[in-house]
Amino acid sequence: MKLVTFIHQGKQSVGIITDRYLYPLPFKSMNQLIDSDTSFETMAAMAGNPIALQEVEILSPIPEPKQDIICLGINFMEHAAESARYKKEAFGGDRPYAVYFSKRVNEAVPHNGTISRYSKIVDSLDYECELGVVIGRTCRNVSKEDAFKYIFGYTIINDISARNLQTRHKQWYFGKSLDGFTPMGPAIVTEDEFERPPILQLRSYVNGELRQDSTTDLFIFDIPHVISELSSGMTLKPGTIISMGTPAGVGMGFRPPKFLKHGDVVECFIENIGTLRTYID
Repeated sequence: MKLVTFIHQGKQSVGIITDRYLYPLPFKSMNQLIDSDTSFETMAAMAGNPIALQEVEILSPIPEPKQDIICLGINFMEHAAESARYKKEAFGGDRPYAVYFSKRVNEAVPHNGTISRYSKIVDSLDYECELGVVIGRTCRNVSKEDAFKYIFGYTIINDISARNLQTRHKQWYFGKSLDGFTPMGPAIVTEDEFERPPILQLRSYVNGELRQDSTTDLFIFDIPHVISELSSGMTLKPGTIISMGTPAGVGMGFRPPKFLKHGDVVECFIENIGTLRTYID
């Protein structure tokens, strides 16, 4: 099922969304729903009366994450190559260990939301279409074989990045954490809707031009590896969001680079989840 966070008659809630209707659930937030450990079957049974979509405002599925998002850097080999070219570094093709970093999210931007370019401090605004993994149960020392049992669902994340800030500060936190730099949505699709592992088409478009085109079976480090490795030394709490990295085709990978500018429209598509559209102010 597809789950969304929405506002109806001035009140925030969560619900199951279809093409025409939204069926509310008795939870005020997605984090509250995840914390309840309600089964997917029970969720379907407790859905309320339908509400027409035109009567609600759809928010990001988790507007205010409990913690920073855990991100994977350079988790597609071709993106590793284009990143090295942009930084004028040698690329040996060796990735023995995953690269992890965190991303601050004060408030996630919803589908059809608008973000600022921060033109006074950013001259190289970029997009990154990524699969977001939402943890549903407390993870500690989880094996690769059991990893999917701990996933609540999947969503789309656009890991907006200020390349000049990344380069200047020699790390990624500030350049990826400006307010509005995490469009997320439009929904969370529950884990039971996917094969294990989910092999999904992943694409991004800027003003209708195809930029990224790959599949999730090309992850260097797959979802079970990431959950097992992280949980071997740190507790992943319900509601934790892991962003699995982006493929080649980001703006910095072109010659010359194709960075975002005022008026651009970015669309991130992931098969069986939907499209996340973002406007650049």
